Amino acid sequence: MPFLTFLLSRYIKSRKDSKFISTISIITVSGITLGVAVVIIALTILDGFNKIVTEKIINLNSHIKITAFGNRDLPNPDLIIPKITKEFGSEIINIEPFVSKLSIIKNKNYTEGITITGLSEANLKSTLNKYLLEGTFNDTSNYRPQIYIGKRLAEKLFVKNGDRVTVFSLHQNKIPSIDNPPSIEQFFVDGIYESGMSEYDDLNAYINIEEAKKIFGMEDEISGYNIKVADISKIDSVADKLQEFLGYPYYVRTIFRVHQNIFTWLELQKEPIPIILGLIIFVAVFNIVGTLLMIILERTSTIGILRSLGMKRKKISLLFVLHGFYLTILGTVFGNLLAYLLSIIQEKLNIISLPSTVYFVSSVPVSIELKNYILVTSITIIIALLASLIPSIVASKIKPISAIRFD
Repeated sequence: MPFLTFLLSRYIKSRKDSKFISTISIITVSGITLGVAVVIIALTILDGFNKIVTEKIINLNSHIKITAFGNRDLPNPDLIIPKITKEFGSEIINIEPFVSKLSIIKNKNYTEGITITGLSEANLKSTLNKYLLEGTFNDTSNYRPQIYIGKRLAEKLFVKNGDRVTVFSLHQNKIPSIDNPPSIEQFFVDGIYESGMSEYDDLNAYINIEEAKKIFGMEDEISGYNIKVADISKIDSVADKLQEFLGYPYYVRTIFRVHQNIFTWLELQKEPIPIILGLIIFVAVFNIVGTLLMIILERTSTIGILRSLGMKRKKISLLFVLHGFYLTILGTVFGNLLAYLLSIIQEKLNIISLPSTVYFVSSVPVSIELKNYILVTSITIIIALLASLIPSIVASKIKPISAIRFD
């Protein structure tokens, strides 16, 4: 093995008569580097998309949403929450009632249709605090009707923090009449948030749950529950058990079902990755095989001398397999370093921006996962080593006499 290592080092080092082969080796390593980096970065970005979009959706909703079939109102939560808590115990870490209805919001001559969601004071703060651009969560001791709206909605209405807006909504879910006029309430904009998801920033506004019950005429009724589970990997089983436990008219859905279109879109983005990985590996294999065959052609006489001195075919084969392994290792190491460096730069500086109305985020998200680096590196090395066997077998079958006479 030391002798093979010595020969390998002599083959790898640039010499006056082998500069072309050295250049080809550099091109091969560069190709593997770029290929590995591209695949890792693609996986890193897709994981980043999945992580940040899931996090935003869960923050603005919860793991499990319970509503009623036909968008009916649900009865007093004081009767239901203790039963759910008792039945599911440690599987559920939090359950919060909410009120949500369609309404119209108006400022001067500008009007928009929105969904108004009423949350408890603590839930309101935990939901929006991370995304709040302007305003604060006021103390209830100085209470005034307050509303929190998205940045894009504020721009459409030409509203700034502290302005007043008027909200029109149905009372008791009934068509307006003389006996049942619509609710008309003025609110102060006490906060403007930006989640980066136009579905929320354009169409959703948040108020206190008690104020929501008042303007919608709901008394002790609610629209549903937001539930957080202890283990998100068991979210489907918990949701199924909740549906079976509560029965009709309760409608239990995980956040992945509520926003199935978004998560399906995220999954579709991963479909081309095997194809890209396959193409990158094909290029790497082609480069390695081509480079080793060129080396064999240049070193044919050397191979013949080694064979005539008694070196076995297996060692000749191993020599070129090790050469292919060396090129592959260099390419994958540099590829990993390049991918990590570019990912860190994007994570810290957000150099590449995106339209949030299309991609749900304002810049390209990254999630650096060790598994992606291990997966791409392992597959590349294994396939490249198998590819190195082809030229190594060719080299081992060269006849000593023919090789020595080869010019």
